[in-house]
Amino acid sequence: MNTENKKAPEMISEKDLDYLKDIFGWNHTAYKMMQDALKNVQDRKVEKVISDCAKLFYKNLTNVLTIIKEVKNNE
Repeated sequence: MNTENKKAPEMISEKDLDYLKDIFGWNHTAYKMMQDALKNVQDRKVEKVISDCAKLFYKNLTNVLTIIKEVKNNE
């Protein structure tokens, strides 16, 4: 069952905004950690896994920013 919203709501509550800020913060921290870890990895397989994780966290960051931008444009 796919419950993913394809479009941002016209308005979000303060609670929703706080939650989006938390999601952004978690993913930003994880992304930075992956970027730092890549500097110290020598095994190619491990490097790929860490790189894939970094890409996922970055995608999550951009998704949160897109949601906020869409809501702002609906105002």
